[in-house]
Amino acid sequence: MAKYIAGRILLIAPTLVAVILVIFFILNITPGDTATIILGPSATPEEIAILEHDLKLDRPFFVRFLSYLGDVLRLDFGRSYRNNLPVFDEIFAKFPITLKLALFSVLASMLIGIPVGVISAVRRFSFIDYSLTVAALFMASVPAFFLGLALILIFCLGLGVLPSSGLGAVTSYILPVVTLALPSSALLARMTRASMLETMRQDYIRTAKAKGAGKTRIIFKHALKPALLPVVVVLGSNFAAQLGGSVIVETVFGLPGLGSHILRAIRMKDTPVIMAVAILLAVIFKLVMLLVDVIQVNIDPRLRGRFVKREV
Repeated sequence: MAKYIAGRILLIAPTLVAVILVIFFILNITPGDTATIILGPSATPEEIAILEHDLKLDRPFFVRFLSYLGDVLRLDFGRSYRNNLPVFDEIFAKFPITLKLALFSVLASMLIGIPVGVISAVRRFSFIDYSLTVAALFMASVPAFFLGLALILIFCLGLGVLPSSGLGAVTSYILPVVTLALPSSALLARMTRASMLETMRQDYIRTAKAKGAGKTRIIFKHALKPALLPVVVVLGSNFAAQLGGSVIVETVFGLPGLGSHILRAIRMKDTPVIMAVAILLAVIFKLVMLLVDVIQVNIDPRLRGRFVKREV
């Protein structure tokens, strides 16, 4: 297991190289000139040429790529084109907001989705099952921006009990977390239901029933734990996705997090900021998925053989 973890950590390096290459290529082919965006439309060609030379934008693509790759190896991620500050100074200042938002939303989706999925599986084909299934499908199909605006209309403008934007008290996180958590919990409920139904059809569940085990014991002691294996993968993927995909929610609720920061960087084609955020999210995603594998082994020790074979 230790060798497997070490190997997965070493794989982060080629992943980062691939991420840097892909982002560099996308930024290279997207329309818009960085120097013109920074200086404004009234800048002269001479001023644009000088700035491009200062920012090394006049060099060939692969020369700039290899140069940036060398800077990353020295842990030098450059300075923002917008304010000339080290990129990670702003990123680390805004990242805790996005991290809290992702953690709270994953926790809320877990507390909602898993119980709903279990209840739906236990009461299969009942009125409760059909009702929860319809509600889950509806919530999974609602766009985040629409749900956020609807919550603002109800709880901010209508009832006046929660703030609509900004970052003040803890209550500022409630509506953004609900906006992210409800669609995720709907998908999680569907996954939990399907996994529970598959587990309930296993031979050891029938054996437990034949031995006279109670329904509650069968559900929570024998069925729920193995049924959580695919759910853990979904939770890990949701957490990593929400770290990088909370742009819309942060924009709707005016949160000064990483999502709104990367959106401004994309608008200004601020390459150092975009690259630094992409690298940070890639590292976090790889570490989160590694943690998911470790959690899966602790849930089901039978999976340990899979990692032993990989080490061999």
